[in-house]
Amino acid sequence: MKKIANICGGNSGEYEISIKSALVVNRHLDKNKYEGYLIEIKETDWYYADNNGEKYFIDKNDFSLNLKGKRVIFDGVFNAIHGTPGEDGKIQGYFDMQGIPYTSCGVDSSALSFNKHLCNKFISSYGIDVANSLMFQKGDIIDEHMIVSSLGLPVFVKPARSGSSVGISKVHNKEDIQGAIQKAFAEDDQILIEEFIDGREIACGLMNKGDELIVFPLTEIITTKDFFDYEAKYSKGMANEITPADVDIDVEQDVKTLSAFLFKQMGCKGFVRFDYILSENGLYFLEVNSIPGITEESLLPQMANAFGMSITELFTIALDNLFEKN
Repeated sequence: MKKIANICGGNSGEYEISIKSALVVNRHLDKNKYEGYLIEIKETDWYYADNNGEKYFIDKNDFSLNLKGKRVIFDGVFNAIHGTPGEDGKIQGYFDMQGIPYTSCGVDSSALSFNKHLCNKFISSYGIDVANSLMFQKGDIIDEHMIVSSLGLPVFVKPARSGSSVGISKVHNKEDIQGAIQKAFAEDDQILIEEFIDGREIACGLMNKGDELIVFPLTEIITTKDFFDYEAKYSKGMANEITPADVDIDVEQDVKTLSAFLFKQMGCKGFVRFDYILSENGLYFLEVNSIPGITEESLLPQMANAFGMSITELFTIALDNLFEKN
Protein backbone atom coordinates (compact mmCIF):
# COMPACT_ATOMS: atom_id res chain seq x y z
CA MET A 1 0.00 0.00 0.00
CA LYS A 2 1.34 3.42 -1.01
CA LYS A 3 1.86 6.00 1.72
CA ILE A 4 0.56 9.44 0.71
CA ALA A 5 1.30 12.77 2.37
CA ASN A 6 -1.86 14.84 2.05
CA ILE A 7 -0.39 18.34 2.42
CA CYS A 8 -2.57 21.29 3.38
CA GLY A 9 -2.60 24.68 5.09
CA GLY A 10 -0.12 27.06 3.56
CA ASN A 11 0.73 30.70 4.20
CA SER A 12 -2.18 32.59 2.69
CA GLY A 13 -5.78 33.61 3.27
CA GLU A 14 -6.82 30.26 1.80
CA TYR A 15 -5.44 28.35 4.80
CA GLU A 16 -8.79 27.24 6.23
CA ILE A 17 -10.17 26.23 2.83
CA SER A 18 -7.07 24.13 2.23
CA ILE A 19 -7.60 22.29 5.52
CA LYS A 20 -11.19 21.52 4.52
CA SER A 21 -10.04 20.24 1.12
CA ALA A 22 -7.46 17.95 2.71
CA LEU A 23 -10.00 16.49 5.14
CA VAL A 24 -12.20 15.62 2.16
CA VAL A 25 -9.22 13.96 0.44
CA ASN A 26 -8.50 11.85 3.53
CA ARG A 27 -12.16 10.88 3.79
CA HIS A 28 -12.44 9.75 0.17
CA LEU A 29 -9.08 8.10 -0.44
CA ASP A 30 -9.25 4.54 -1.72
CA LYS A 31 -8.12 2.84 1.50
CA ASN A 32 -7.35 -0.38 -0.39
CA LYS A 33 -4.62 1.37 -2.37
CA TYR A 34 -3.47 4.39 -0.37
CA GLU A 35 -2.70 5.22 3.24
CA GLY A 36 -3.12 8.94 3.79
CA TYR A 37 -1.35 11.14 6.31
CA LEU A 38 -2.64 14.69 6.70
CA ILE A 39 0.43 16.93 6.85
CA GLU A 40 -0.24 20.52 7.87
CA ILE A 41 2.18 23.12 6.56
CA LYS A 42 2.33 26.62 8.05
CA GLU A 43 5.47 28.70 7.54
CA THR A 44 8.30 26.49 8.94
CA ASP A 45 6.01 24.14 10.89
CA TRP A 46 5.32 20.96 8.91
CA TYR A 47 3.66 18.27 10.99
CA TYR A 48 1.28 15.35 11.31
CA ALA A 49 -1.16 15.42 14.26
CA ASP A 50 -2.60 12.19 15.68
CA ASN A 51 -6.13 11.74 17.01
CA ASN A 52 -5.05 13.14 20.38
CA GLY A 53 -3.66 16.29 18.80
CA GLU A 54 -0.03 15.33 19.41
CA LYS A 55 2.20 16.74 16.70
CA TYR A 56 4.96 14.85 14.89
CA PHE A 57 7.16 17.10 12.79
CA ILE A 58 8.39 16.37 9.29
CA ASP A 59 12.13 15.93 8.73
CA LYS A 60 12.60 18.43 5.90
CA ASN A 61 15.91 16.84 4.91
CA ASP A 62 13.99 14.04 3.18
CA PHE A 63 10.31 14.76 3.94
CA SER A 64 10.05 11.76 6.25
CA LEU A 65 8.01 11.42 9.42
CA ASN A 66 9.15 9.90 12.71
CA LEU A 67 5.88 8.60 14.12
CA LYS A 68 6.28 7.11 17.60
CA GLY A 69 9.64 5.59 16.72
CA LYS A 70 8.53 4.45 13.27
CA ARG A 71 9.96 6.24 10.24
CA VAL A 72 7.35 6.90 7.55
CA ILE A 73 8.68 7.35 4.00
CA PHE A 74 6.10 8.81 1.63
CA ASP A 75 5.62 7.39 -1.85
CA GLY A 76 3.76 10.42 -3.11
CA VAL A 77 2.10 13.72 -2.21
CA PHE A 78 -1.49 14.83 -2.66
CA ASN A 79 -1.17 18.61 -2.88
CA ALA A 80 -4.22 20.29 -1.33
CA ILE A 81 -2.56 23.63 -0.53
CA HIS A 82 -4.48 26.50 -2.12
CA GLY A 83 -2.26 29.58 -2.39
CA THR A 84 1.39 29.80 -1.43
CA PRO A 85 3.52 27.66 -1.18
CA GLY A 86 1.43 24.89 -2.76
CA GLU A 87 -0.04 26.64 -5.79
CA ASP A 88 2.82 28.90 -6.86
CA GLY A 89 5.51 26.31 -7.55
CA LYS A 90 7.53 26.71 -4.36
CA ILE A 91 6.73 23.41 -2.71
CA GLN A 92 6.78 21.65 -6.06
CA GLY A 93 10.45 22.61 -6.41
CA TYR A 94 11.15 21.10 -2.99
CA PHE A 95 9.49 17.81 -3.91
CA ASP A 96 11.27 17.74 -7.26
CA MET A 97 14.58 17.93 -5.41
CA GLN A 98 13.45 15.14 -3.08
CA GLY A 99 12.31 13.00 -6.01
CA ILE A 100 8.81 12.63 -4.56
CA PRO A 101 5.94 12.74 -7.10
CA TYR A 102 2.95 14.98 -6.44
CA THR A 103 -0.55 15.41 -7.84
CA SER A 104 -0.46 19.06 -8.88
CA CYS A 105 1.08 21.01 -11.75
CA GLY A 106 4.86 21.38 -11.77
CA VAL A 107 7.03 24.37 -10.89
CA ASP A 108 6.77 26.28 -14.17
CA SER A 109 3.05 25.96 -14.82
CA SER A 110 2.20 26.57 -11.15
CA ALA A 111 4.26 29.76 -10.98
CA LEU A 112 2.83 30.99 -14.28
CA SER A 113 -0.80 30.26 -13.46
CA PHE A 114 -0.55 31.76 -9.98
CA ASN A 115 0.62 35.18 -11.18
CA LYS A 116 -2.45 36.66 -12.85
CA HIS A 117 -0.46 39.39 -14.61
CA LEU A 118 2.10 37.04 -16.17
CA CYS A 119 -0.54 34.43 -16.95
CA ASN A 120 -2.66 36.98 -18.82
CA LYS A 121 0.37 38.00 -20.87
CA PHE A 122 1.04 34.36 -21.75
CA ILE A 123 -2.60 33.66 -22.64
CA SER A 124 -2.97 36.80 -24.76
CA SER A 125 0.17 35.86 -26.73
CA TYR A 126 -1.98 33.18 -28.39
CA GLY A 127 -4.56 35.76 -29.47
CA ILE A 128 -6.97 34.78 -26.70
CA ASP A 129 -9.02 37.65 -25.27
CA VAL A 130 -8.32 38.80 -21.71
CA ALA A 131 -9.59 41.86 -19.86
CA ASN A 132 -7.48 45.03 -20.15
CA SER A 133 -5.55 45.62 -16.96
CA LEU A 134 -2.84 47.62 -15.21
CA MET A 135 -0.23 46.11 -12.87
CA PHE A 136 1.29 47.93 -9.89
CA GLN A 137 3.95 47.14 -7.31
CA LYS A 138 3.72 48.14 -3.67
CA GLY A 139 5.13 51.65 -3.34
CA ASP A 140 3.93 52.81 -6.77
CA ILE A 141 1.97 56.04 -6.97
CA ILE A 142 -1.43 55.04 -8.32
CA ASP A 143 -3.61 57.74 -9.87
CA GLU A 144 -7.27 56.77 -9.76
CA HIS A 145 -8.09 59.32 -12.49
CA MET A 146 -5.71 57.52 -14.86
CA ILE A 147 -7.24 54.17 -13.91
CA VAL A 148 -10.78 55.32 -14.70
CA SER A 149 -9.77 56.96 -17.96
CA SER A 150 -7.89 53.80 -19.02
CA LEU A 151 -10.25 51.08 -17.80
CA GLY A 152 -13.57 52.74 -17.04
CA LEU A 153 -15.82 51.70 -14.16
CA PRO A 154 -16.44 49.35 -12.53
CA VAL A 155 -13.00 47.76 -12.17
CA PHE A 156 -11.67 44.77 -10.29
CA VAL A 157 -8.75 45.37 -7.93
CA LYS A 158 -7.02 42.12 -7.06
CA PRO A 159 -3.74 40.73 -5.71
CA ALA A 160 -1.69 39.42 -8.63
CA ARG A 161 -0.90 36.25 -6.66
CA SER A 162 -3.86 35.02 -4.67
CA GLY A 163 -6.83 32.66 -4.94
CA SER A 164 -10.40 32.14 -3.69
CA SER A 165 -11.04 35.85 -4.39
CA VAL A 166 -9.06 36.77 -1.26
CA GLY A 167 -8.26 40.50 -1.36
CA ILE A 168 -10.39 41.20 -4.44
CA SER A 169 -12.79 44.13 -4.73
CA LYS A 170 -15.20 45.22 -7.42
CA VAL A 171 -15.12 49.01 -7.43
CA HIS A 172 -17.97 51.08 -8.86
CA ASN A 173 -16.85 54.55 -7.71
CA LYS A 174 -13.55 56.35 -8.20
CA GLU A 175 -13.54 57.32 -4.52
CA ASP A 176 -13.37 53.66 -3.47
CA ILE A 177 -10.35 52.71 -5.58
CA GLN A 178 -7.66 53.56 -3.01
CA GLY A 179 -9.35 51.50 -0.29
CA ALA A 180 -9.55 48.53 -2.64
CA ILE A 181 -5.88 48.98 -3.50
CA GLN A 182 -4.93 48.84 0.19
CA LYS A 183 -7.01 45.68 0.62
CA ALA A 184 -5.26 44.00 -2.32
CA PHE A 185 -1.79 45.05 -1.15
CA ALA A 186 -2.52 43.47 2.23
CA GLU A 187 -2.40 40.09 0.41
CA ASP A 188 0.41 40.68 -2.10
CA ASP A 189 3.02 43.29 -3.04
CA GLN A 190 1.86 43.16 -6.67
CA ILE A 191 -1.70 43.98 -7.69
CA LEU A 192 -3.79 44.02 -10.85
CA ILE A 193 -6.51 46.53 -11.69
CA GLU A 194 -8.72 45.07 -14.38
CA GLU A 195 -11.62 46.28 -16.50
CA PHE A 196 -15.03 44.74 -15.90
CA ILE A 197 -16.29 42.38 -18.61
CA ASP A 198 -20.03 41.89 -18.43
CA GLY A 199 -21.12 38.33 -19.12
CA ARG A 200 -21.68 34.81 -17.83
CA GLU A 201 -18.98 33.09 -15.76
CA ILE A 202 -18.17 29.65 -17.17
CA ALA A 203 -15.77 27.12 -15.65
CA CYS A 204 -14.12 24.13 -17.33
CA GLY A 205 -12.39 21.38 -15.35
CA LEU A 206 -9.85 18.99 -16.82
CA MET A 207 -7.55 16.24 -15.62
CA ASN A 208 -5.12 13.81 -17.14
CA LYS A 209 -5.58 10.08 -16.75
CA GLY A 210 -2.23 8.78 -17.88
CA ASP A 211 -1.89 10.06 -21.45
CA GLU A 212 -5.63 10.69 -21.78
CA LEU A 213 -7.04 14.17 -21.12
CA ILE A 214 -10.50 14.20 -19.53
CA VAL A 215 -12.58 17.35 -20.07
CA PHE A 216 -15.48 17.58 -17.64
CA PRO A 217 -18.91 19.14 -18.27
CA LEU A 218 -18.92 22.92 -17.97
CA THR A 219 -20.33 24.82 -15.00
CA GLU A 220 -22.00 28.22 -15.05
CA ILE A 221 -21.67 30.27 -11.86
CA ILE A 222 -24.52 32.64 -11.00
CA THR A 223 -23.88 34.52 -7.77
CA THR A 224 -26.27 36.52 -5.61
CA LYS A 225 -23.37 38.86 -4.74
CA ASP A 226 -21.90 41.64 -6.87
CA PHE A 227 -19.31 39.09 -8.01
CA PHE A 228 -18.18 35.55 -7.13
CA ASP A 229 -16.24 36.61 -4.02
CA TYR A 230 -14.90 34.57 -1.07
CA GLU A 231 -18.25 34.60 0.75
CA ALA A 232 -20.15 33.54 -2.36
CA LYS A 233 -17.69 30.71 -3.02
CA TYR A 234 -17.85 29.18 0.44
CA SER A 235 -21.28 30.09 1.85
CA LYS A 236 -24.37 28.07 1.06
CA GLY A 237 -27.06 29.88 -0.90
CA MET A 238 -24.75 32.62 -2.19
CA ALA A 239 -24.26 31.12 -5.64
CA ASN A 240 -26.08 28.88 -8.07
CA GLU A 241 -23.66 26.53 -9.83
CA ILE A 242 -25.26 24.91 -12.87
CA THR A 243 -23.58 21.73 -14.15
CA PRO A 244 -23.71 21.07 -17.02
CA ALA A 245 -23.92 24.71 -18.06
CA ASP A 246 -26.82 25.68 -20.30
CA VAL A 247 -24.81 27.01 -23.24
CA ASP A 248 -24.96 26.48 -26.99
CA ILE A 249 -23.08 23.45 -28.27
CA ASP A 250 -20.66 25.61 -30.25
CA VAL A 251 -19.83 27.62 -27.12
CA GLU A 252 -19.33 24.40 -25.16
CA GLN A 253 -16.96 23.05 -27.79
CA ASP A 254 -15.03 26.34 -27.96
CA VAL A 255 -14.53 26.42 -24.18
CA LYS A 256 -13.50 22.78 -23.98
CA THR A 257 -11.16 22.97 -26.98
CA LEU A 258 -9.52 26.15 -25.70
CA SER A 259 -9.11 24.68 -22.20
CA ALA A 260 -7.53 21.49 -23.56
CA PHE A 261 -5.17 23.60 -25.67
CA LEU A 262 -4.13 25.73 -22.68
CA PHE A 263 -3.76 22.68 -20.42
CA LYS A 264 -1.12 21.34 -22.80
CA GLN A 265 0.54 24.66 -23.64
CA MET A 266 0.94 25.51 -19.95
CA GLY A 267 2.27 22.05 -19.12
CA CYS A 268 -0.49 21.32 -16.61
CA LYS A 269 -0.98 17.98 -14.90
CA GLY A 270 -3.36 16.54 -12.36
CA PHE A 271 -6.69 18.35 -12.27
CA VAL A 272 -7.13 22.06 -12.99
CA ARG A 273 -9.98 24.47 -13.68
CA PHE A 274 -10.09 27.21 -16.30
CA ASP A 275 -12.53 30.09 -15.79
CA TYR A 276 -13.94 32.37 -18.48
CA ILE A 277 -16.39 35.21 -19.02
CA LEU A 278 -18.78 34.63 -21.89
CA SER A 279 -19.78 38.11 -23.07
CA GLU A 280 -21.75 39.41 -26.04
CA ASN A 281 -18.39 40.10 -27.69
CA GLY A 282 -17.07 36.57 -27.22
CA LEU A 283 -15.12 34.48 -24.73
CA TYR A 284 -12.62 36.07 -22.32
CA PHE A 285 -10.07 34.10 -20.31
CA LEU A 286 -10.41 34.89 -16.61
CA GLU A 287 -7.96 32.66 -14.73
CA VAL A 288 -6.68 29.12 -14.25
CA ASN A 289 -6.77 27.35 -10.89
CA SER A 290 -3.95 24.80 -10.70
CA ILE A 291 -5.28 23.53 -7.35
CA PRO A 292 -9.03 24.14 -7.46
CA GLY A 293 -11.34 23.56 -4.53
CA ILE A 294 -12.01 19.87 -3.91
CA THR A 295 -14.61 19.75 -1.14
CA GLU A 296 -17.80 17.85 -1.96
CA GLU A 297 -19.49 21.18 -2.77
CA SER A 298 -16.66 22.56 -4.93
CA LEU A 299 -16.96 23.01 -8.68
CA LEU A 300 -14.55 20.32 -9.81
CA PRO A 301 -16.20 17.44 -7.87
CA GLN A 302 -19.56 18.67 -9.22
CA MET A 303 -18.17 18.48 -12.76
CA ALA A 304 -16.71 15.03 -12.14
CA ASN A 305 -20.04 13.82 -10.78
CA ALA A 306 -21.87 15.09 -13.88
CA PHE A 307 -19.27 13.20 -15.94
CA GLY A 308 -20.10 10.02 -14.00
CA MET A 309 -16.98 10.01 -11.82
CA SER A 310 -17.17 9.83 -8.03
CA ILE A 311 -14.95 11.98 -5.84
CA THR A 312 -13.06 8.83 -4.77
CA GLU A 313 -12.41 8.01 -8.43
CA LEU A 314 -11.25 11.59 -9.00
CA PHE A 315 -8.67 11.35 -6.22
CA THR A 316 -7.64 7.81 -7.17
CA ILE A 317 -6.91 8.80 -10.76
CA ALA A 318 -4.86 11.77 -9.57
CA LEU A 319 -2.74 9.48 -7.39
CA ASP A 320 -2.57 6.62 -9.88
CA ASN A 321 -0.99 9.06 -12.33
CA LEU A 322 2.00 9.35 -10.00
CA PHE A 323 2.90 5.68 -10.13
CA GLU A 324 1.72 4.33 -13.48
CA LYS A 325 4.55 6.13 -15.26
CA ASN A 326 7.21 4.96 -12.81
